[in-house]
Amino acid sequence: MVEKRQSRREAVSGHKRELILDAAKQVFAEEGLEGASLRSIAVRAGYTPAALYFHFESKEAIYAEVLKGSLASLGAAVSRAVAQAKSPALRLKAAAMSFFRFYADNPRDLDLGFYLFRGGMKPAGLGHERDEMLNAALESALRPIADGAIELGASRQRANLLMVDCFAHATGLLLLLHTGRIRMFGASAPDLMEAYVKDRIAHLSER
Repeated sequence: MVEKRQSRREAVSGHKRELILDAAKQVFAEEGLEGASLRSIAVRAGYTPAALYFHFESKEAIYAEVLKGSLASLGAAVSRAVAQAKSPALRLKAAAMSFFRFYADNPRDLDLGFYLFRGGMKPAGLGHERDEMLNAALESALRPIADGAIELGASRQRANLLMVDCFAHATGLLLLLHTGRIRMFGASAPDLMEAYVKDRIAHLSER
C-alpha cells in the first residue's frame, strides 16, 4: 500500500514536471532566457511561482532541462539516420544532414540552443556544470560526423575539425534559412548543405 502511494506521488510529480517543462519551452521560445520569468512559466503551466521550486531551483535549471530534452531529440534523430546508412560515406552524410534537417524542421529548438548569445554576442551561460553537460550532449549528437570521417581514413584531429566545420556551416545556413536571408541569394539552404557535405566527403575519399 505504501509503495503504491509512493508510486502514485511520483507519477503525479513527474506529470507536473512535464507540464512545467512544456510551458517553459513555449515561454522561452517567445521571450528568450533573459525575458522569461518564473512567474510567466508558472502562469502558463497553471501553477504558482512557489510551486515551481518543488521541481526546479531556478529559471536557469528549467532552461537547462528544456534544452537537454531538445538535444536528446537531436541525438536520437542523428542516431536513427546513421543506423540506416550502409557505408562510412553515407554515415557521415546521414549524420551531417540529419543534424541540419532537425533544426531546419524545428526552428524553436535552434533558437533554444543559442541561449549563450541572448542579449548580444557576449556569452552568458547557465552555470559551469550545466554548460558542460549541455555542450557534451551537443558534441555527442555531432560525434557521428567525426566517426564517419575516421572510417574514411581521417585522423582524429582532422575528423574533429570536420565535425566543427560541419556544425559551423550548418548553423550559418540555418540562420539564413530561418531569417529568410537565403532568399536574397536565390539559393536553397538544404541544397547548399548537401553540396557542402558531398564536397567534404569527396576530399576525404581522395586521400
